[in-house]
Amino acid sequence: MRLSKEIGITVSKRDDLSEWYTQVVTKSGLADYASVKGFMVLMPYGYSIWEKIREFLDARLKATGHSNAYFPALIPETFLKKEAEHFSGFTPEVFWVTHAGNDKLGERLAVRPTSETVIYDSYAKWIRSWRDLPLLINVWNSVLRAEIKATKPFMRTSEFLWQEGHTVHADKEDTDSEVMRILELYRQLVEDQLAIPTLVGLKTEREKFVGALYTTTLEAIMPDGKALQMGTSHNLGQNFSKAFDIKYLGKDEQTHHAWNASWGVSWRLIGALVMMHGDDRGLVIPPRIAPIQAVVIPIPYKEEGANVIGQAKLTTQKLQQAGINATLDDREQYTPGWKFNEWEMKGIPLRIEIGPRDISRQQVTVVRRDTFERSTIPAATLVEEIRKVLESIQSSMFERAHRALKEAIREARTYDELKRTIDNEGGFVRACWCSDTVCEGKIKDETGATIRVVPLKDEKLFAVCVGCGKPANKVVYFARAY
Repeated sequence: MRLSKEIGITVSKRDDLSEWYTQVVTKSGLADYASVKGFMVLMPYGYSIWEKIREFLDARLKATGHSNAYFPALIPETFLKKEAEHFSGFTPEVFWVTHAGNDKLGERLAVRPTSETVIYDSYAKWIRSWRDLPLLINVWNSVLRAEIKATKPFMRTSEFLWQEGHTVHADKEDTDSEVMRILELYRQLVEDQLAIPTLVGLKTEREKFVGALYTTTLEAIMPDGKALQMGTSHNLGQNFSKAFDIKYLGKDEQTHHAWNASWGVSWRLIGALVMMHGDDRGLVIPPRIAPIQAVVIPIPYKEEGANVIGQAKLTTQKLQQAGINATLDDREQYTPGWKFNEWEMKGIPLRIEIGPRDISRQQVTVVRRDTFERSTIPAATLVEEIRKVLESIQSSMFERAHRALKEAIREARTYDELKRTIDNEGGFVRACWCSDTVCEGKIKDETGATIRVVPLKDEKLFAVCVGCGKPANKVVYFARAY
């Protein structure tokens, strides 16, 4: 289905999700393609959404004792080799700096693909005693990985913004607590702010972060039936502390290797938001994460125009003073209808219209972006009612997405059922598994599906292993993924 207005989205989300996604990202002003292949430009509107994500996480991380820091973007090759020697050849694709001006460097420098090595080198110098623990540091930065082929804005690019937390603890118990604390914080961000429901659990030994004791994850399902990892939190055990000699003198006057946790989310969350909530008119943004929650549009008519615009300004100011992110669109060069389409494309949760009739009736007209439902609100109770509508939009968007998640979970008792479901329907496939990595690898090789989540609490077995037919000991969730 082709939609009529070239200035808007020209392809249906249902017919061609990939093209629809690209059009929404670029036409709504979230991002643009850069001149360097594999890179993208994060435009002001897209960055404002990232700022909302950052503000939410930053405040809560600081409230739990975490501090922000910054570490160099260039990492000596010897650091990565040290990491690879200890963790089964973990060698991320990196961009290398080989020259300083015209002078060749004595050692190649990697442009930060992730920060474990450079951060833990510093930690080894900073930590001496149990009094220095726990060390709770978060970093906001960008990382570069050579994703030149098949790039997709926000989802797969050679550079991306993220936050990565790296903490140091005295023992496993404290590290476990940190891992779960951050996992819950991520769940609050993704579900309560972005209105995207997830499955929360563990990665398998095969799928966990290389070098970790275990990895926890949040997994969402996108409209095309593919899973998307929304965030991870890892217990790294003592592996990295032994590689980088992070030791402390304990209360027992003995020297111990420390324990590490790491965790992170990236601007991939914005891509998930686009895919999950957008429609054929553009973005649909949940109010709690929206940089602009309401746009006020005056609809002047002849001699009453000045009065309408004046009332629209007062309405905007009233909302702003009440803490609602509202903006006034009083541009004279565009018609109200043109403005409606533009703000719908940008996904602003609520449109407030004010015309001569609204003024005479002491009301405003509001239109919800999620349902396009139109209603009127008395001017006397404006702030209270707008807050109610915004909360209704937030909850409705989550409920709609949650229904879609439940519908996307199907059970498979046999291997044929698993393959048929993965091929024809997608989504999460709930199945029983024997915990054998060889069996897991066979399923991945033959179906393209991986175990996305092992539930934190064991679920009741209902069949033999879906892969090999042997007795199962875990219920897990398979899916193809981005």
